[in-house]
Amino acid sequence: MKAHLYLYPDLQRRVAEGRHGFLCALVDVLKDNGFDVQMHGDTPEELDAGRARGGYSVVRMIDPLGPQGVTFRKTYYEPFYHLETTSARWTWPVAQTPFDPNQPAHKAARFVANMRARIFGDRAISRDGFIFVPLQGRLLEKRSFQTMTPIEMLETLLEHDTRKIVATLHPRETYTAPELTALEKLEVLNHRFFVTREPAEDLLASCDYVATMNSSVALAGYFIEKPALLFGQVDFHHIAARYADHGPDAIAKAPTLTPDYAAYLWWFFRVMAIRARGEDAHQGVRAALKRAGWPIR
Repeated sequence: MKAHLYLYPDLQRRVAEGRHGFLCALVDVLKDNGFDVQMHGDTPEELDAGRARGGYSVVRMIDPLGPQGVTFRKTYYEPFYHLETTSARWTWPVAQTPFDPNQPAHKAARFVANMRARIFGDRAISRDGFIFVPLQGRLLEKRSFQTMTPIEMLETLLEHDTRKIVATLHPRETYTAPELTALEKLEVLNHRFFVTREPAEDLLASCDYVATMNSSVALAGYFIEKPALLFGQVDFHHIAARYADHGPDAIAKAPTLTPDYAAYLWWFFRVMAIRARGEDAHQGVRAALKRAGWPIR
């Protein structure tokens, strides 16, 4: 049996040099189960060839190439990963599984403390009376996983919450002139709204809550117990207020949420994701491939 891995050149080098915990564990598990592992690039041409080739395949952050394919992506922070049969995170097992709050409290607290220091350093945490909206892309378009367009999300927040709203643009997105004009119009018409270049970590540290379609910034806020309001579908929705479920009532609900953040974060990362360290990585990869129907013992 052959397993085809489609990776960009630097990832291939890191695997060859044994410097990528998750992918090295994946290769180990495949070889231990009799697979001949073959590396390919991930250019559009090579991916098209892979679709034509068929068989067992692994890609990164895109839909699998066929019914025997899987896709992987980092679960927001190293060393955590998911290996799934679709790239739509809101359909993954973690998204469909009810959150179990019965988690080891001491371990969860230590995990959160370490991650909080890693993400936020020694920033003071407060609630200074504003909503933080980390914008993503395609501001004028309603995509399949969204309840409305991002611009409509901002308008809805302005209508239903009297707080200031501070938004940021995604550093890796390119915004069109109509998108930027729509933001400028909102700033002119609403004195409570403005766009800033301030670092997301600083805004998280001082906001009342995060409102977003499904930005990972909201997940980062969980590490400092900042509530989230989601206008789209995502894998970390369990302890957030969701506009799709409650409409405008979700906006009133969001700042009052007090879930067990530590238990949730332990469950989300340590129970439901693959920890790419030591035997945890091999066990997690084996379980994910079995779930995907691969012949893994």
